Amino acid sequence: MLRKLYDWVFSLARHRHATWALAGVSFAESSIFPIPPDTLLIPMVLFERRKWIFYACICLIASILGAYLGYFFGSVLYESIGKPVLEFYGKQDAFEKITDWNDRWGGWGILLAAVTPFPYKVITIFSGFTHISLIQFTIVSVFGRGLRFFLVAGLIYVFGEPIREFIEKRLGLMFMIAMVLLIGGFIAVKFLF
Repeated sequence: MLRKLYDWVFSLARHRHATWALAGVSFAESSIFPIPPDTLLIPMVLFERRKWIFYACICLIASILGAYLGYFFGSVLYESIGKPVLEFYGKQDAFEKITDWNDRWGGWGILLAAVTPFPYKVITIFSGFTHISLIQFTIVSVFGRGLRFFLVAGLIYVFGEPIREFIEKRLGLMFMIAMVLLIGGFIAVKFLF
C-alpha cells in the first residue's frame, strides 16, 4: 500500500500540471488546507532537480497569497470562515493563548509558524483577527516561508538521489518516522497553545 501511495505521489509530481497543483496546494495550505506543499515539492525536486529554485519560488509566492487570504478570513470574515477553520484544527479554545502570544512575540510568532510544520493557516487567521501590521506580517511571512521552502528544495537538490534511494529502500520506516513527527508535532502544538 505504501509503495502504491509513494508511486502515486511521484506520478503526480511528473504530471504536466504538477506546477499548478504545487501552487494550488501552497496557496490553500496557508489559509484552509491541512496538507503541506512539501508533499509535492519534494518529489517534484527529486524528479527535476535543476528546477529546485523555480519550485521553491512557486511555493513561496502561492503561500504568501494564501496567507493574505487567511489574514482576510481573520480580519473580515472571522465568524463565517475564520472561526470554523480554527475549530476544525481544534484551535478555537486556544484563542486567548495565541492572541497573548502574538501580542508578546509579534512577528517572531509568525516566523516560527512560517518555518515549522505548525498549521500556518492558524497563525494567518489569528494575525488578521488581531490586526497585526500587514507590512510586518508580509515581511516575516516571506522570510519564514522562503526559508522553509528554499531549505527543503535546496537539501533535496544537493542530496537528491541518495535521499530518494534511502527513502525507497526504507519506505515503511520513513512512513513511520513521518507519522511520529506529524503526531508529535500536533501534540507539541497542543501543549504550547
